This record gives sequence, C-alpha cells and structure tokens, in this order.
Amino acid sequence: MLKELRIGDMVAKLPIIQGGMGVGVSLSRLAGAVAKEGGVGVISTAQIGFEEPEFEKDQAKANLIAIKKHIKRAKELACGHGLVGVNIMVALKHYKEHVRAAVEAGADVIISGAGLPMEMPELVDEKSHTRIAPIVSSKRAANLILKMWAHRYNRTADFIVIEGPKAGGHLGFSNEQLADMEHMDYDSEIKEIISCTKTYEEKFKKHIPVIVAGGVFTHEDVMHCMELGADGVQVASRFVATKECDASDAYKQAYLDAKESDVQIIKSPVGMPGRAVRNEFIRGLEKEKQPITRCYNCLEKCNPAAVPYCITKALIAAVKGDMQNGLVFCGANVGRINQMTTVHELMSELVGA
Repeated sequence: MLKELRIGDMVAKLPIIQGGMGVGVSLSRLAGAVAKEGGVGVISTAQIGFEEPEFEKDQAKANLIAIKKHIKRAKELACGHGLVGVNIMVALKHYKEHVRAAVEAGADVIISGAGLPMEMPELVDEKSHTRIAPIVSSKRAANLILKMWAHRYNRTADFIVIEGPKAGGHLGFSNEQLADMEHMDYDSEIKEIISCTKTYEEKFKKHIPVIVAGGVFTHEDVMHCMELGADGVQVASRFVATKECDASDAYKQAYLDAKESDVQIIKSPVGMPGRAVRNEFIRGLEKEKQPITRCYNCLEKCNPAAVPYCITKALIAAVKGDMQNGLVFCGANVGRINQMTTVHELMSELVGA
C-alpha cells in the first residue's frame, strides 16, 4: 500500500524510519531488526560507548569504538535488507568525530538535529556512500539550512526529517508553543517545509524526500503524513515497546505503565525543552539539583556547575533499568502504548499489511 523510500541511489522497501533514541535505547539490535524488515534502522550515537570498558576513563574513544561496532553489527543483523543509519546530535562535544566515524563505518544515512547541522556537508563527502539529512521543525529552519548548504557547499540535503511538537526527547519548539500545542496547525507547517524543499529540488535537479516525525502512532497517521506530501515517516516511541529494543526491560515497562498525565516537558542540559516521563527522578529535581561529581564530556555547551543534573548519568541509569535515578524521554503518545510487540508486528501494523 505504501511506496518504497528512495534516498539517492539507496532504497528502503518500507518508508518507515525508526527514530534514533539515546542513550542506548536504539543500538544495533533494534536498528538491525528494523532494517531487516525493509525499513531504515537508526542508531543513536549519544554516549553510545557507555558499555565499553574504556568509557569511564575516555568517553570520546569509547564512543568512536562503539559507533563502528554497532553499525557493523546492525548491518549484519539486517541481512542485506533495508538501510542502517545513525542519529548524531549537533549539541555533542565530539559531533564532528562522530560524523566522520559513521561515514568510515559505512552508515547508509546520518540524521542530525538538536541544533542546526550547518557543517555536515563539510564532514560527509558527496561522493561517499553516506546520505545526510537535517532534522527541522519549521520552514524557517529548513530554509536556513538548505540555503547555507547551497551557498557554502553547492549541495543540498539527501532527505529531510520534519519533527513535530509531539516528538520525544529534545524538541525544536519553545515552551510557549508546546503549551499551546493543541491549537497549532502543524499540518500547514509541514506543507510549507515541503514547498521549501521544492526550490532546492529544482536548483539541484534531484528529489529531496521528506520524512515526517512526531506523534506518528498508527497506520492512519502514516497515511495522513503521505497525504500531506511526505515520502515517509519516522517513528520512535513505539519501537521502545518491542522485544528487539536495546533498552532494559524496566525501561520498556516504564513506557507500558505511563499514562498521558505522566508526560512532562522538562528543561534539558542540552539547552532545549525535552519531553519525558514524569518519574521519581524528575520529581526529585523539582526539590533540589542533583550534584554533579564528574563530567562525561557529552555536550559542547554544558556547564556542570550550572545545570541541574548530569544528562549522561541520568540517561544511562534509565536505559540500564534504574528508574529512580533515570531520565526517560518519550513521545506525547506514550500513554497509548500498553503492550509489548515485535519489530515485525509493529512494522506490519504501520504499513497496513
């Protein structure tokens, strides 16, 4: 019922991208399973090396080792199907190194948000195998990036991910916009962004696939995005409640137990609003800051003396199952997730098979 997703000379049989979730929620097991089904499996590189023996002493080295290891493993699990890519946050201290490592490892795609990836074309040679995409939430951001890439590098995006206000994790919206989300006509914004890409399609004589993300939950949601003009969708939260997800069982259970009333917008040390499950960790932060005893060198602009908690420590605690001390990012629809499934079953449901 759905067309395949073509990104340059690469093809995913199903136009479903599994969103990158860090720390450690979407690694090689989940990404490989999604790719095997014919979709695009995405690994998050945020502190990806947290399980490597070198991590406590040298996070940068451990992360680079893990990026290559997980891309290789995911491709093996994919058995030649679908595509395997990475999500790399612009806010990372070692952003450039992560991008270069992903290219060296043969990532099919790199998706980049949590900031504007203005320099990404400089890091990924157009002749390389890897295709690149920015994450945008507004026409303004899309035009800014595409205009800069065209001017500085005579190049455009291989595809674009539009991330709406119902997405999980870090959000490209103000607190005021998120508070009035129900009155936001985001479908019109999606159409405006798609229209913006057409200008650059004509200039560079290539199709720029547009992927819509944020709150995509059902097959009907997928079809709605396609009707708006999208080439595919990106889904993240629903993949947490799959057997193949790399997170701990306790992390998955937090999703299954969450109600709509448990979803909260928080201020992240990244400097952006974030959507998370309101749990004991968040309630504790409302009473007092969590002392930071060491820095894990994750964010470019983080000041350990000023932020209320260490995001690396909180995200690693969560993915390992320590819900009392862990931060659990989620999408707006997490309250609708009430049973475990498999990647195969979820992909079939999303495409209406």
